[in-house]
Amino acid sequence: MKTIGLLGGMSWESTAHYYEAINELTKARLGGLHSAPIAMVSLDFAPIEVVQHTGDWDDLADRLITGARQVQAAGAGCLVVCANTAHIVADEIQAAIDIPLLHIADATAQALARDQVTSVGLLGTSFTMEEAFYKDRLAHRYGLDVMVPESSDRQYIHGAIYRELVRGEINDDTRAGFVKIIDALAAQGAKGIILGCTEIGLLVQQVHTAIKLYDTTVIHAEAAVQWALSG
Repeated sequence: MKTIGLLGGMSWESTAHYYEAINELTKARLGGLHSAPIAMVSLDFAPIEVVQHTGDWDDLADRLITGARQVQAAGAGCLVVCANTAHIVADEIQAAIDIPLLHIADATAQALARDQVTSVGLLGTSFTMEEAFYKDRLAHRYGLDVMVPESSDRQYIHGAIYRELVRGEINDDTRAGFVKIIDALAAQGAKGIILGCTEIGLLVQQVHTAIKLYDTTVIHAEAAVQWALSG
């Protein structure tokens, strides 16, 4: 099994979920006492959150490239960036390293294709829901019809992510708010919902709604294990 590289800490709560999911999937595939070879660098999220909200994507790229190179130097054969928003600089990261970056949007689109779902709702930070880097990749590369919540709902989701979820706070009222937004997207024609922030899956699970949820953390972890076991 090849060594998976994780660039985490954005936030550490969801990175811990990545680590658990990758190892659970490895155990399920290989059995016995098997676990995944992983090289991980976990970043300090506080300064990253600042540059995200100031829109200094060059600074973000520099920080993540430094971490990605450390992951590569530790012996990883691929790179998994454990965050959706951070993929806004995925191309810059890939250009700076010699190992493949397993893009979270690609893995998610492939999961949707397997289920023959072409119309999806997208939840995430305002950056993920509003900027082109994520929606356009899904639409142009994979032909998906991507819907996002209305403006006030996008603000609600973004605020909850940074006030609560990245801090590990899980609240029933917030879950109810997310489910209401999910149900509205379903009523507009969405056949699936992308949980396009790696913390949302900690709050909302399939038991909370009838529409199919696509948890990008789990999907990304599955793609990493598939890569590690291939070839």
